Amino acid sequence: MTQLQSTTLKIITVLWVIWGLVHALAGVLTIAQGAPDSIAGVADAVDPAMFHATYHTATDALINQHGYNLLWIGLFTVAGGIYIWRGDFTWLFFTAVVGGLTDVGYFVFMDLGGFVHFFPGTVMTLVSGSAILLSVWVGLSRRNSRQEARTT
Repeated sequence: MTQLQSTTLKIITVLWVIWGLVHALAGVLTIAQGAPDSIAGVADAVDPAMFHATYHTATDALINQHGYNLLWIGLFTVAGGIYIWRGDFTWLFFTAVVGGLTDVGYFVFMDLGGFVHFFPGTVMTLVSGSAILLSVWVGLSRRNSRQEARTT
């Protein structure tokens, strides 16, 4: 592995660890709060007063399930970052899949819906997108390096 590839893996690690910690924290906060406050915390571009109503207890359960998913996805990407730092390309792939697919849903339904501010939500989407693009680059450059080594 080249020095540039190794450095790129370190940058990817930092991006995923930041992204993962933010999402794990969001998961804990989502579970710890009631549905109105949890929804207002995510849909931060909407007036919080719009969410204060009486919700069925199933709504709290559904929001808590979302919080749980944020928590495990965040912890998964932090773990992925640790293995990526060590040069593990399997974790590079799976971290990009888990974090990337999570942010696709966020981007489509929250960003494009206009329900969130640029910071922190959209910024986190840019962080994961950058990690994915760098992962694609380092993966392809590694594959090309291996092919060149086999032909010489």
